[in-house]
Amino acid sequence: MALSRIIGGQSLNEAEESFNISLRPKSLAECVGQQNVREKIAIAIAAAKQRSEPLEHILFYGPPGLGKTTLANVVANEMGARIRCSSGPALAKAGDVMGLLSNINTGDVLFIDEIHRLSTPVEEFIYPAMEDFKVDFTVDSGLHAKTINFPLKAFTLIGATTRAGLLSAPLRSRFGMLYHLDFYNSEELTEILARSAELLQLQYEDGTLELIADRSRGTPRVANRLLKRVRDYAQVKGSGVLSADIVESSLKMEQIDSLGLDELDRAFLRALVNVYNGGPAGIDAIAATLGEERDTLEDVVEPYLLQIGFLRRTKRGREITDQACEHLGIKPHKKKSTPTQPELFSEE
Repeated sequence: MALSRIIGGQSLNEAEESFNISLRPKSLAECVGQQNVREKIAIAIAAAKQRSEPLEHILFYGPPGLGKTTLANVVANEMGARIRCSSGPALAKAGDVMGLLSNINTGDVLFIDEIHRLSTPVEEFIYPAMEDFKVDFTVDSGLHAKTINFPLKAFTLIGATTRAGLLSAPLRSRFGMLYHLDFYNSEELTEILARSAELLQLQYEDGTLELIADRSRGTPRVANRLLKRVRDYAQVKGSGVLSADIVESSLKMEQIDSLGLDELDRAFLRALVNVYNGGPAGIDAIAATLGEERDTLEDVVEPYLLQIGFLRRTKRGREITDQACEHLGIKPHKKKSTPTQPELFSEE
C-alpha cells in the first residue's frame, strides 16, 4: 500500500518520471529553493570552468523527492557536459560499472542514484576510478585470469542517497562536496507549482496553488503529483480551471488532509495512541501492528511527522505529541503512574 502513496516522495512509475522530467529546471537560475546548496554549486562550477577542470565528485543526500536527480542534471547542463545515469541496484558487478566508465569523456558526469545500495565489490572497484581515474579490471578467471590497468578520462561522479548513514566511510570520504537537501517551505513550493502550471498551460485562481503547496509535505515531487491529480479532477468535474472548491474536493477524495497527511500517516498515529497509549513504542512493533515494512515507515512516514512535530523519537521508542492528538481529534491517553515500592521498614 505504502509504495504507491500519492504523497510519498518516491517516484511511482516511468510515466510519472517522464512527466517530472518535462517539468524539471535546466539551469541553476530556474531552480527554486535550496538556496545555500545552489550558491555553493554555482561557485564550484564557476571555479571549475575558470580552471578548465571537471568538478569534484558530489554527494546529494536527503529525503526522496527533493530534487537530487534534478540537481545532478542541472550541474551537467551548467558544465556543458554529458550525463550518464544509473542506480546502485543496477550496478551488480564490476563489468556493469566498466561499461559506463569506458564510454565517459573528459568532464562528463556519471550519476548514480541510491548509491548506498552499491555492493561492496562494486564500491571497491569505484574507489581508484574516483581518486586516480583508473581501474584494475580482471579479465577471465582461474589460471588464465589477468588484470588490466585501464586509464579513464577525468569525470565527475554525482551520487544521490536517501540514507547517508548507510554509506561506508571510505566511499563518503572520496566525495569532495556533500550537500544535504532540506524540505521546501510553502512559498517555494507555490513558486514551483506556478512554474509547472505555466508549462502545463493550466489556468488557476488566486490562492489555489497555496492550498496544494500546504499539502505537499515540503516535497516538489509530491507537489507536482498533486497538481496533476487536481488538473485531472478539474478537467472532468469542472471547467478545467483550478478553483479552491475543485482543489479541496480533489484532495478530499485522495484522503489528504490540510497538513498533507494521508491514511497511512493517520493510521500510524492512531496505532500509537490506541494500541500503545501514545508510546513509547518500538518501530518494529508499530510496523507489525500496521502490517507495513519497517523501512517504509522509517523512510516514508516518519520524516514528515518528525518535521511537523507530530512524533518524537526517544531511546525507548516512538511517542506521539499532544499537537498530533489535537490535529486528529483524539484524546491523548494519560500515562499510568507506576506505583513506587513501599519502604522495607515503613511505619504503618
